Amino acid sequence: MEKPIYVTQPSLPDLEEFIPYLREIWDNKILTNNGPMHKELEKELASFLGVPYISLFANGTLALVTALQALRITGEVITTPYSFVATTHSLWWNNIKPVFVDIEPEFGNLDPDKIEAAITPKTTAIMPVHVYGNPCHVEKIQRIADIYGLRLIYDAAHAFGVKYKGGSILNYGDLSILSFHATKVFNTFEGGAIISHDSATKQRIDYLKNFGFAGETTIMAPGINSKMNEVQAAMGLLQLKSFNDSIEKRRVVANRYRELLKDVKGISMLPEPQETTSNYAYFPIFVDEKAYGMSRDALYEKLKQNNIFGRRYFYPLISEFSMYRGLESSSPEHLSVAHKMANEVISLPIYPQLDETTIVEITNILKY
Repeated sequence: MEKPIYVTQPSLPDLEEFIPYLREIWDNKILTNNGPMHKELEKELASFLGVPYISLFANGTLALVTALQALRITGEVITTPYSFVATTHSLWWNNIKPVFVDIEPEFGNLDPDKIEAAITPKTTAIMPVHVYGNPCHVEKIQRIADIYGLRLIYDAAHAFGVKYKGGSILNYGDLSILSFHATKVFNTFEGGAIISHDSATKQRIDYLKNFGFAGETTIMAPGINSKMNEVQAAMGLLQLKSFNDSIEKRRVVANRYRELLKDVKGISMLPEPQETTSNYAYFPIFVDEKAYGMSRDALYEKLKQNNIFGRRYFYPLISEFSMYRGLESSSPEHLSVAHKMANEVISLPIYPQLDETTIVEITNILKY
């Protein structure tokens, strides 16, 4: 390739469309602190996503940290090693011990059949991830949470706009957390959100993200500053207008990959999830070295030599990083499926502007 092709490319509106929003911010001179753009984006997102309450954040990691504070989570939390490090780092920042459980091989989500064995008297919550935007086994996980009296917080960073059985996947669990990072299907440059299900929980979240202020001189909780600013919110309002068109273009890219790679021996793809409206956030492939004749890492380097920069989402496992490696639950024999997927995965480039010629060139490199 003449120019680098990266794993993703942010969808950006025409700059001229953004200027009127900036002019309004300049005119009213409100830059943050729950300004008019912020309020409008919360309203529009709740309607668009089909969720009852949403609280906007400066980024998804602060949303994760605050969600744990909002539900007063302590002790141990069962989670996945197959995710971006922010999932587990949010536990560390709250002085919570992560307990890693293996993933199921179909979609790479937390395996509900292995959760109960990891529950101890110190377990207070489960934090699964909708990996690549594909829904977890939400009904099974909810039953386990109900039986053991555990809170359920979904890291839904990949799952903006995903629907399951006709409703938003964000309506499952006690809370769901979104990321609006530049790499996500919906971005506000940086940003994030917490989806909650009652006004009292939203109020507590909103206190926590603004120093705990409940009035000029009243502090309700030891909150932090994690508010989304007005420029981020303005970008979100503009991005919503083109979201459905962007997802349709991503769907076309994903379907072309499936068609062109379906007969390549040693390369497998995730199945399309049932009863799900996908957002096509990622397109991971998995390389069986013996069948393919080349290791995942060798193929990864071959792509880079051709100016194609996929990513090994998610490698290495979170449990392999130094700050978590010593945990009993990080033992490789307990995480065999996660290790296999981490050692085989390459996420191919996918974004709305990816053209047919480039898709064919990428798949040709994989074939030959």
